[in-house]
Amino acid sequence: MRAEILAEVTRGETVESIHRGHVMIVDGGGTRVASLGDPQTVTFFRSACKALQAIPCIASGAADAFDFSAEEIALAVASHSGEKQHVEIAARMLEKIGLSESDLRCGTHRPFNEAESNRMLRDGETPSQLHNNCSGKHIAMLAFAKYIGADIRTYDSLQHPIQKAILECVSTFCEMPVGEIKIGIDGCAAPNFAIPLASMATAFLNLARPSRFDEETKNACGRIVAAMIAHPELIGGSTRLDTMIMKAAGGKVISKVGADGVWLCGILPCDEYPTGRAIALKIEDGDDHRARPVVAVEILRQIGILHDDDMRELAPVVIKNRRGDVVGSVSPVFKVMGS
Repeated sequence: MRAEILAEVTRGETVESIHRGHVMIVDGGGTRVASLGDPQTVTFFRSACKALQAIPCIASGAADAFDFSAEEIALAVASHSGEKQHVEIAARMLEKIGLSESDLRCGTHRPFNEAESNRMLRDGETPSQLHNNCSGKHIAMLAFAKYIGADIRTYDSLQHPIQKAILECVSTFCEMPVGEIKIGIDGCAAPNFAIPLASMATAFLNLARPSRFDEETKNACGRIVAAMIAHPELIGGSTRLDTMIMKAAGGKVISKVGADGVWLCGILPCDEYPTGRAIALKIEDGDDHRARPVVAVEILRQIGILHDDDMRELAPVVIKNRRGDVVGSVSPVFKVMGS
């Protein structure tokens, strides 16, 4: 099956380009209720996997041993924007586990938040690893390693006990054997996982409805979901898709993007969907800024989680010329239900 056209870019009245992709929606029992394209397309989780990567740290008792708060658990599953609050929480987490920024192995990049990045440039400040959008995830890995007495210098190695535990967790939540999961290295240098899009939807359904797991795992899932709902501003940032969706949805969903056009969403049990649902999206060309927000918001509108007037600043995306005139748009062109 081919990817389907999900969004069109128009300039004036002419379609200038298109974005294709794949969508999978499952109900609370794991049954497919809608799909577009090929849900068996294999791609990398990227940062959409962060909640699963944090589960072993929490379930093991490490998060409690270091007294991680709900804010700190939220940052552990975040792709944060490097804003002041994000960096401060990351620093506090490191202080709690008795380690420093130099113990991280995620590398540096400028804050995703444009205003903060520009401020640092003006003030001559150099970003640290705390500004890395994955710093919270890496600190949780360090906390887990220190708690079990494993080598903190190689915590990102695929053969390290931490990464082995994470791979087992991914396997369990995706409901597929470890041997069928393909491994690659993420932008933050930690292992990442390539699986079918349908299995990603299964993983987020299990995260939102973890009733079949042991008590420690259920507790870890509950704390992660609660932290994401309570602190959406930490999961992304003031101008980021995850934060904006969770605020607009009023506690009904958990949302997590991954690089190269991936988006996962867990719909918690609510009036519209008493058993919950899960959504997985992959934009085929990897676009994160034009197609993904438009398609993600439109899916949530079509299934009744968002209203037509919600998030108009992101969907459709407005295209402006250098003078600031509106000259085009990026608009959804699909119907997910009944497909």
